[in-house]
Amino acid sequence: MPGPMILFVCTGNICRSPMAEYLLRERLGPDSPWSVGSAGLLAGPGMPASPEAVAVLQERGVDGRGHRSRPLDRAHVDAATVIVVMTNAHRDMLQALFPGAEEKVFLLNAFSNGNRNADIDDPIGLPSETYERVFREIETALRGLAAFLDELDIET
Repeated sequence: MPGPMILFVCTGNICRSPMAEYLLRERLGPDSPWSVGSAGLLAGPGMPASPEAVAVLQERGVDGRGHRSRPLDRAHVDAATVIVVMTNAHRDMLQALFPGAEEKVFLLNAFSNGNRNADIDDPIGLPSETYERVFREIETALRGLAAFLDELDIET
């Protein structure tokens, strides 16, 4: 039986959710009971992370070059213990597509110290400074998310 899994979800699974996935995986370390993945609500399969997302991860010593996008499906939703979305629209769409998943879906910024209802903006096609800003927002929220995961009473 696999252990608990956290799934990050964004639109195309090439910017925000891979940055969150690879950074959290790095932060949790190899001994964590949590597996970490990502998918996109409108993703095409097999696309690499955007060069800007890979670069911002690389600057922090995290290698995201192996990422390949995947469309979100029922198997991903069912396998996930916690699903973390980047925007309110992602949450609404996910809950409409996969009824019954509501209790395990969280907005990433709900774990931040700032506006807990704020979206994480999509940086696709924007300058590297935007990727840096989005990465910092993700990084800040991941601190709270990691603490939340530590507090969950999960059978491992």
